[in-house]
Amino acid sequence: MLTKYFGYRSPTNTYSKNATSTAEYKIHIFAESRKSLAYIKGFSLHSKANIMVKKILSILAICALLLPLKSGAQVNVKDSSIFATMLYPSFAYQIPGGDMKERFGSSASIGPGFMLKTKNNWLLLAEAGFIFGGDVKNEQTILENISTSEGWVIDGNGTYAEIHMYERGFSGMAGFGKIFSGLGPNPNSGIMLMLKGGYLQHKIRIENPGNAAPQVYGAYKKGYDKLSDGPALSGFVGYMFLGNNRLTSFFAGIKFTQAWTRSRRIYDFHDMKKDDAVHMDQLYEFKVGWIIPFYKRASREFYYH
Repeated sequence: MLTKYFGYRSPTNTYSKNATSTAEYKIHIFAESRKSLAYIKGFSLHSKANIMVKKILSILAICALLLPLKSGAQVNVKDSSIFATMLYPSFAYQIPGGDMKERFGSSASIGPGFMLKTKNNWLLLAEAGFIFGGDVKNEQTILENISTSEGWVIDGNGTYAEIHMYERGFSGMAGFGKIFSGLGPNPNSGIMLMLKGGYLQHKIRIENPGNAAPQVYGAYKKGYDKLSDGPALSGFVGYMFLGNNRLTSFFAGIKFTQAWTRSRRIYDFHDMKKDDAVHMDQLYEFKVGWIIPFYKRASREFYYH
């Protein structure tokens, strides 16, 4: 399954067959592509919002590393609710909904997170996620304006181009929540509810081995990648287990994300116009994370008679 998400798969649309009979078609397509370059000179790889979110998350990560590992007085996790700083890597399996399911299939997300837990079991957190998947819907029609009647793109050598498409994205979230203790080995474990707000970005990654096809090389491919981003809200319901030793702490649960995204490209080559619509993108996720908590445990007492 991981090969599906990371994009390592055997080519399924590679042809060694010579297509010199389509040389005139190739020249025509290349000329049309050069005319279209004027529409995409202003494209950027990342929107300002994306850059801002990454800076905020970087600052939070630095603050987490600078926090002292001690958090006040010595505590006993088994007997009392504690204050703790926590770092965690997480993994999520995602199913799209809304407008997003018309463009992508299932995907996955991995990323780091930082969390503060108070003695009253309130939570504050910031996290980021890298989204990757291998299921792009209607893949054959995205490049139909530069394809032959059989659906193939002709590369610079006059042969059928090898082109693959994948889903790629990024999310940055910050929020708060609470642990409702009662289930677990100590007062720091229990049902976990979270509410988060932030940012979601996604696009189609177009791979053209060797950059053999000029129609999807460099700035030209940005006319087809449908880069979109916008504000997002998410809710999480799950369970946190803060073990009596630091190596057995984790969380798991179900997450729902609603995002309002817009295209960040000034022109879409497939639609032959700019996409000005606001898209209602949704993600249903099963998410797990391994928690690395930092707190000072109470020292053991020994009595001698």
